[in-house]
Amino acid sequence: MKSLVALLFGILTMTSVCGQAKKYVTVKRSVRLMGSPFELTVVAQNEEIGYINLQEAIAEVKRVEKLISSWDPESETSEINRNAGLKPVKVSFELYKLIERSIQISEFTNGAFDITVAAMEVVWKFDGSMSMFPTPEQISRAVSKVGYKKIILNRVENTVFLKEKGMKIGFGAIGKGYAADKVKELLVSKQVPAGMINASGDISTWGTKATGEKWLIGVDHPRSNGKIFTWLPLIESSVSITGNLDRYVTFNGKKYAHYIDPKSGYPTTGISKVTILAKSAELCDALATAVYVLGKEKGISLINQLGDTEVVIVDSYNQMFKSNGIILDTEE
Repeated sequence: MKSLVALLFGILTMTSVCGQAKKYVTVKRSVRLMGSPFELTVVAQNEEIGYINLQEAIAEVKRVEKLISSWDPESETSEINRNAGLKPVKVSFELYKLIERSIQISEFTNGAFDITVAAMEVVWKFDGSMSMFPTPEQISRAVSKVGYKKIILNRVENTVFLKEKGMKIGFGAIGKGYAADKVKELLVSKQVPAGMINASGDISTWGTKATGEKWLIGVDHPRSNGKIFTWLPLIESSVSITGNLDRYVTFNGKKYAHYIDPKSGYPTTGISKVTILAKSAELCDALATAVYVLGKEKGISLINQLGDTEVVIVDSYNQMFKSNGIILDTEE
């Protein structure tokens, strides 16, 4: 992911004068949160205020992680997983709504995005510990525990129930985008004029740079490592840039990336990188995973049907494809 993130920024942090004749500074901080590198950037009246804003941002990410982490035994998410097949669990309104939105995304992606795919963690491990390819029987057993329609929500009681023992939910495909959005929401509420939250490739922006220029993200050339192909402006919007560079396993010379098809239980193939642009980082994050699962044709077809949403795909042959609203010379 580091090589992806390195392509994002043409953001020079210099003191400047904006249109309102007011001096602003840009303050940045790199920190590891939610197990991933975060780049936090705010525009503030002075450095002291900027660093306070960054501390507030870090605290907000930690709060979100405490809520959604399936690795933290004290989290509400872990409580839901422990009680799979046993009983409903009453949760906070915030987590309830996140799960509800996740199910809605599952619905319009035809299950390509599914938070219950976390049950596949018993057979697929992308932390270097896998030594054998899973058997068809192992995959079949795990897939039987996957299915967003088996999540039972009770709006009156604010409860979440996983119907079968062995089921599990996880927010690895939406959580960092959600965290980026929550940080933006917090800082906007505190009148921070502008910023960019880069949660390891899931990015949320608001306002403009201290110079008054738009925030930009770079799309790297698929056949020229490190060369920027084009720059895309972010205007009160978000982006997710995901690749299969750092989390994969290799068996018999074939690389299997960490994007799992919830229906087959096997890692996806054919796509090496997805860039999604939309209004919220949460949606970008989730749709990027859905596109990996759907493949380039169905993925682009889905994005073309959604409003204010675009995609750029690089396949495993380093060919570039895009949705209708992206203007690129893909033959360059």
